[in-house]
Amino acid sequence: MDIALWTIQGLAAIGFVYSGWLKAFRYEQAKASWGWVKDVSKAFVVFIGIVELIGAIGLILPQVTSIAPILTPIAATGLAAVVLLGALFHVSRKEYREIGVNIVFFSLAALITICRF
Repeated sequence: MDIALWTIQGLAAIGFVYSGWLKAFRYEQAKASWGWVKDVSKAFVVFIGIVELIGAIGLILPQVTSIAPILTPIAATGLAAVVLLGALFHVSRKEYREIGVNIVFFSLAALITICRF
């Protein structure tokens, strides 16, 4: 079970690093990739990206180092909240095709939260 959970944490972290990196440091590429980015402020998009990057680090680092491992499920909970709010944002904009990714990453983050707490 632990190997499966580490695999899930790794996949989730990779996904959040990719998404967060685009939002925080590759704004123009994010704007070209995701339509919603054009409709919110750049500062907000960068903020979301930084939160995702910090959360991705929190999924792995505390558990690997055994330094404050309680931070891993807390990070997963925060990322689940970010993804859930993102899904609600997409619903409000009638961007139903975008919600599938949110559901996958919400499920991963929720599973990490449940298993690590």
